[in-house]
Amino acid sequence: MLRQRALAQIFAFLAFAPDIQKIETAAHAIGSLHMQLRRITKARSHFPSDDSALELMRLALRNAVAKWAGSRLDWKSAMIQIALLYPVRFNLGI
Repeated sequence: MLRQRALAQIFAFLAFAPDIQKIETAAHAIGSLHMQLRRITKARSHFPSDDSALELMRLALRNAVAKWAGSRLDWKSAMIQIALLYPVRFNLGI
């Protein structure tokens, strides 16, 4: 039963256009980056100053950015496709 629900969700995701899939994947990447930053700050419960905390965050972001593939998203195309799929829920201001 659980496997069937999971497959149904995967097939629903794959039914979207590739641009929309990339946007969803980007949202997961943002959440992953947030968790990396939280993990780093939680590992050190005390910082001698605000500057040391900011420096640690800067280094963590630098390391995370170095791992990114660098693909750019076509937000405009994805927005148009979402607006066509959900015209009531997505307002383009037209």
